[in-house]
Amino acid sequence: MTEKPASAAMHLGPGFRIREYPSRPRPDISQKLGEFETADISDQLNRLYTLSHDIHNLVNDLGFAGPAITIKVFPGDNLMLHKALDLIQPGDVLVIDAGGSDSNAVIGDLIASKAKHRGAAGVVVDGLVRDIKGLKEVGLPVFGKGISPIGPLQRGPGEVNYAISCGGIVVNPGDIVVADMAGVVIVRQEFAGDLLAHLEHSREQRAEYEASVRRGEFNNEWVDQVLDSSNCLRE
Repeated sequence: MTEKPASAAMHLGPGFRIREYPSRPRPDISQKLGEFETADISDQLNRLYTLSHDIHNLVNDLGFAGPAITIKVFPGDNLMLHKALDLIQPGDVLVIDAGGSDSNAVIGDLIASKAKHRGAAGVVVDGLVRDIKGLKEVGLPVFGKGISPIGPLQRGPGEVNYAISCGGIVVNPGDIVVADMAGVVIVRQEFAGDLLAHLEHSREQRAEYEASVRRGEFNNEWVDQVLDSSNCLRE
């Protein structure tokens, strides 16, 4: 019998590991952040923590807010995604780093159904999905790059609940994922409380300004001030 090359073996450690009990934010913080639009959250984060625009809701018009279970898979493989189903707590969001692969879908209707039964609030995948008709019937919000009928393998390697990259943004387990029809934004767990306080503090002021604009009550003096301070040539 021909032996399998040693270079093809799975090795214990980075690239093939699972963290079962990551820290999570208080549930009320996720819930309250979900009351705000992703655009407002992105503004407060200086526009640096929003996933690439090609990751969007492929199933319905629902959004969510909840702590991330992070999953890194080998492109075209979803073994670790299956394992992550056992770690879901109600309200969690599965965030999958599939390397942006356009080869194989890594999630379909059956995994989505299992995740929904375990209490997941939604799924975000930097990659493709399949079984779109079934996904729509399940109804769990699934954000991804696109759709393919090509299914995944279940061989590994991969990681669960370690830092990943999704849509160009680093996501850590327990970071709060807020998603709506505009996109997906990531709120670091360590400053989620402060961010929420800033959002709540500015909510009334923002609402008043938006209402005045809708009434046609505004001026653009600030534009001239910016231009003048930058020494813009006027002719």
